[in-house]
Amino acid sequence: MSLSRVTVTAVRNLHAVTLSPSPRINILSGANGSGKTSLLEAIHLLGLARSFRSLRLLPVIQYEQQACTVFGQVLLAEGGYSNLGVSRDRQGEFQIRIDGQNARSAAQLAETLPLQLINPDSFRLLEGAPKVRRQFLDWGVFHVEPRFLPAWQRLQKALRQRNSWLRHGTLDAASQAAWDRELCLASEEIDGYRRAYIQTLKPVFERTLNELVELEGLSLSYYRGWDRDRAIGDVLAASLSRDQQLGHTQAGPQRADLRLRLGAHNAADILSRGQQKLVVCALRIAQGHLVSQARRGQCIYLVDDLPSELDERHRRALCRLLEDLNCQVFITCVDEELMREGWRTDTPVAMFHVEQGRITPVGVKA
Repeated sequence: MSLSRVTVTAVRNLHAVTLSPSPRINILSGANGSGKTSLLEAIHLLGLARSFRSLRLLPVIQYEQQACTVFGQVLLAEGGYSNLGVSRDRQGEFQIRIDGQNARSAAQLAETLPLQLINPDSFRLLEGAPKVRRQFLDWGVFHVEPRFLPAWQRLQKALRQRNSWLRHGTLDAASQAAWDRELCLASEEIDGYRRAYIQTLKPVFERTLNELVELEGLSLSYYRGWDRDRAIGDVLAASLSRDQQLGHTQAGPQRADLRLRLGAHNAADILSRGQQKLVVCALRIAQGHLVSQARRGQCIYLVDDLPSELDERHRRALCRLLEDLNCQVFITCVDEELMREGWRTDTPVAMFHVEQGRITPVGVKA
């Protein structure tokens, strides 16, 4: 799938614009602060109804405007089009429209327009808290396993009930046992989906990483959130007193993590910034391959400041892998000459120049 048209209104410093991007490679060049990343942010809003640059909504909406709006026409993998629209206002309200109908949740957007983001904050996938890696993991499972979302929703409901009981002790014994049983069932189901996904992801990740950089001894492993040799029910029973003291459930899928190690060390403590970027790119490209296999529709990649931290050899290797995905890619850079060459002659490449919030097409290489 790909975006055949994008219309952006009142997103940060961008002037109102309608673009018809290439179905493959799109390069946006311009000075820092010109608005390149704002276009990626607008596409991210269209796919997830939220920004990747700010938890707060107000900075995203253009000054003196009441709301920002993004429309997109998506060319579907099976043929035909889907029309998406997202509007967010200063009061925090948002409206999602899919083919003229109000959508119930952002999950429907994510199903229609799967996005992968590679930006300077992507280092958090290695350096950040386990929550960041869980989100990466669950994004992939969500797109390849249709039973994951209802199981995850059941888990969240059971966790809220158990944690409320741990803090306030308001459940009777029968209700407590029922919610613990539901928590155990959802936990085992989610763990099964995650383990199956990681088993599939690991070899694809390793092959992809080898195309980018040699890192002898790098390993990817999955921690499910509780002792692998014990049932979740036994773990919850054994930790009940401690959970009551803390007021929340310590063990379970909500504590899962992905672990990347180089030998005996945390990879983030050993790798250079350039190497970390390549590892993160390999993870996200591998994930894109799995989504494409499962859904017959490729992710759209948003790559902010691709040349940063990379020398020419590694930059070209990354571009080759993105090109081989056969999907739509939006890339920002300061110097367009760094990104103009190196693509195959049969790959459509659209160039755009961004200056003071104005986006201007400057040529197509096809």
